[in-house]
Amino acid sequence: MELNRRTVLKGLAAAPAAVTLFNIGKAQAAEHNLRYGHNLPLSHPLHIRAQEAADRIAKETDGKVQLQIFPSNQLGGDTDMLQQVRNGAITFFTPSSLVISTLVPVASINAVGFAFKDYEQVWAAMDGPVGDHIRDEIKKPGQIEALDVMWDNGFRQITNSGDPITDAKDMAGIKIRVPVAPLMVDMFRALDAAPAAIQFSEVYTALQTKTVDAQENPLPIISVAKLYEVQKNCAVSNHIWDGYWFIANSRQLNSLPDDLRSIVTTSLNEAGKQQRNDIKALNEGVRAELEKNGMTFNEVDTESFRAKLREAKFYSTWKEKFGEAAWGHLEGVVGQLA
Repeated sequence: MELNRRTVLKGLAAAPAAVTLFNIGKAQAAEHNLRYGHNLPLSHPLHIRAQEAADRIAKETDGKVQLQIFPSNQLGGDTDMLQQVRNGAITFFTPSSLVISTLVPVASINAVGFAFKDYEQVWAAMDGPVGDHIRDEIKKPGQIEALDVMWDNGFRQITNSGDPITDAKDMAGIKIRVPVAPLMVDMFRALDAAPAAIQFSEVYTALQTKTVDAQENPLPIISVAKLYEVQKNCAVSNHIWDGYWFIANSRQLNSLPDDLRSIVTTSLNEAGKQQRNDIKALNEGVRAELEKNGMTFNEVDTESFRAKLREAKFYSTWKEKFGEAAWGHLEGVVGQLA
């Protein structure tokens, strides 16, 4: 299935509130009704691929299993849905790494600054030892577990209105908007920048009025928010990669007969792999569109950023927080950081 980039971006901007239910009548008649909540709009690749998986599940189980999808925070915010999947009110939830890390701190290790050079390293880690370690930690409390395939949210890039950022030294003194996430705040402070936690709804005005000089986000968000109107440069920093864990309530998932559970997990995992390709293609198309709107892109000296973070003890500090085992798995894929 080819996703239309304009449709996706329009949907991201609109974030429709309508709930999607897969044939209520059939769902009520099914032997097993599974509920899945997420925080993205109907047009997002995650929702589209999840709906395809739901259709496949219904078909391959002869209607015995129905997956109902509740998009756009219909069941509440991230914190609410995380609690709901833990207590069994819903079967599935797809939190980002930073969200699930409020429950399982090591889950945010993929957001360590400048850890991954490219998607090859990302998937080698998250489909391999790093992902395995995090899945084990998520499962330990006994309430929830993560499916085998992690879904993509993308790399984050830095935009600014001053001179292009090409080297770590260019970050000194820059006032940059960041989300309220200790790992990210700590990283930009280590780069000698001045991070400011501002609600995303206020970012455009903050950039326009020069309250802050810069911000960071994945390219689709930069496009949807029209930040190219108030930011002229985009440094392809890939400073953080984040994704979505497909979390399941353990009791509900494992109560399914083996054959039905296999169909459900296989369908969702294969949909996740397709969604990864969607996000990659979407980012490539969005960059071209941003360039047409006047934004200039430049590469950065990634090693200068890593060196600065080492000098500031950023890596050694977070190595201690995440633990030797998790950090060893990460460095086994990306090379030495601390």
